[in-house]
Amino acid sequence: MFKLINERSKKLFEEAKKVIPGGVNSPVRAFKSVGGSPIFIKEAKGAYLYDEDGNKYIDYISSWGPMIIGHAHPEIINAVENQSRKGTSYGIPTELETKMAELVVSLAPNVDKIRFVNSGTEACMSAIRLARGYTKRDKIIKFSGCYHGHSDSFLIQAGSGASTFGVPNSPGVTKATASDTLLASFNDIGQVKDLFKEYKNEIAAVIVEPIAGNMGCVLPESDFILELRKLCDQHNTVLVFDEVMTGFRLGLGGAQEILGVDADLVTYGKVIGGGLPVGAFGGREDIMNFLAPDGPVYQAGTLSGNPIAMSAGYAMLNYLKNNTSIYESLDSKTIYLREGLESVLKTNKLPFHINSIGSMISLHFTNSHVVNFETAQQGDNKYFKNYFHGMLANGVYLPPSAYESYFLNDAITFSDIDDTIKSFEKIASKI
Repeated sequence: MFKLINERSKKLFEEAKKVIPGGVNSPVRAFKSVGGSPIFIKEAKGAYLYDEDGNKYIDYISSWGPMIIGHAHPEIINAVENQSRKGTSYGIPTELETKMAELVVSLAPNVDKIRFVNSGTEACMSAIRLARGYTKRDKIIKFSGCYHGHSDSFLIQAGSGASTFGVPNSPGVTKATASDTLLASFNDIGQVKDLFKEYKNEIAAVIVEPIAGNMGCVLPESDFILELRKLCDQHNTVLVFDEVMTGFRLGLGGAQEILGVDADLVTYGKVIGGGLPVGAFGGREDIMNFLAPDGPVYQAGTLSGNPIAMSAGYAMLNYLKNNTSIYESLDSKTIYLREGLESVLKTNKLPFHINSIGSMISLHFTNSHVVNFETAQQGDNKYFKNYFHGMLANGVYLPPSAYESYFLNDAITFSDIDDTIKSFEKIASKI
C-alpha cells in the first residue's frame, strides 16, 4: 500500500542474515511485528536519520531514548573525541567515574550511592540480585508488560491467572527461575496485595517501570505507585524503580521526582550514557553497601565505568543540568504532536487512545483506555502496521512495534512536527 525505496537496505538485510541471527542484534529492529524489511541507517544528525538508500526521516525513537538532545550533538561528540585520544579503556579506576557518580547522586532523589554497568539489562539484573542478597529472600514481583531487559528473571509472562507463578516466555529460562518471579497486572494494586498475603516474608523485591514504556507509554493510575511504596515498607521488601527509560528524560529527578515517591533502588540507562552503552543502579546506602567489595553480593564488569562512556554521560547530564528548560520544550512539543495526531484521528474516525507524559507518547488504535498490557493488546495491529509503513514512506521513523513508546528529542522542531502531522493526513484514510 505504501512504497518506500529501500533496495540497498533490503540487500544489506539479506547479507546480515547470513552472519547475524535474524539479521539484527536486537529483535525489534527486524520489523517482525510490522512486516517488511528494516531500513539500515548510515548516519544521523540532530532530529534526523539518513538511511543507506539516501532517505531522510524525522526520528521519533531517539535510539530508544538516549538521544534526548539530538544526534551527534557537539557537546557529546567533543567529550568522546577528547577522551578517546587518552585511551578507550583501562579496567582501572578513573576520577571521571567518581565525578559521574557524584553528579548522578546530586540530581537523583534518594540515591546515596551508584554503580555503573554496561546496559539497562545488567542494571536491572544486578539490582534484583542485590535486593535478594539484602533481604535474604528469593521471590520478586514484576508486572506484565514491563520490560526489564533479557535477564532470566524478567522473561516471564502470566500463566493461567494473573496472580500466579510465572512461566518462561523464552526457551532457556528454567522453570525454577520462573517460579521465583510472581506476576501482577500494572495498575492493579489488589493483585499485589494478594501476592504479599500468599507469599508472606518471601518477597525480596517489587520491580516496576513507574511510568511504563514497553507496552506503549502507560502511566500509573491514582495512588498505584504510592501504594506499592506502602506495601514494600510494610513487608520489608525492596522497591525497585526501573528508570532506564524515564531517568533524566522526564526531568532531572526522573519518575521518582514526578510521582513524588522514593524507590529503594533505581536502575538507569539510556540518557546517562549520552548514546553510548551505559547502565547503572543506585539507591539507599545501607542496601548499596551490600555490594562487593564492601559486602557479600558480587557484581563486576571489565568495561563498567568505561572512560569514553563516562565522558559522554557526564557531558549529557551536565548539559541537562545547565539547560533544564529543555524539559519544558520537550513537553510543549509532545503536546503539540499529540494534539495534531488527535485531530487527524478524529477527522478520519479512527479508533484511538493516546498516552503521553513529558517527551514520551504512544498511539494505540483502540477506543479503550490503555492502563496495562492487557488493554494495550486490544489495539488494532492491522491499523498500526499500515500507519507505521505509511509514515515511514513519508519520512517519519516511528517505533516498529505497537508496544513501544515514542521518544522525542529536542532537536525536533515544531516545523518537523507539522510535517509529521501532514504525513499522517496523507495516509490516514488508507490505513
